[in-house]
Amino acid sequence: FARARELPLGLAVVRKLRDLPAQAGLDREARLRSPRGAFECVEDVNGRRVIVVDDVMTTGATLDELARCLKGRGASWVGNLVVARTPSPY
Repeated sequence: FARARELPLGLAVVRKLRDLPAQAGLDREARLRSPRGAFECVEDVNGRRVIVVDDVMTTGATLDELARCLKGRGASWVGNLVVARTPSPY
């Protein structure tokens, strides 16, 4: 998509600082806390619009943390695109 529209594509803009625990056995609060501080933005995104692509979203906590990280490095807008959305068990 990005290449076809001649948009910049950054595959290594964010680095995971630590592995996240398996989400399957966690309650909602633990899932929301799990990704906090787990990512670092390693590329300058100042003034840029960024779309984060993820395979599955349950609570959205990982996407929220990625947006926080990117906005902290100056992204003007952060959106997300997910392939699947799990029904909320909460």
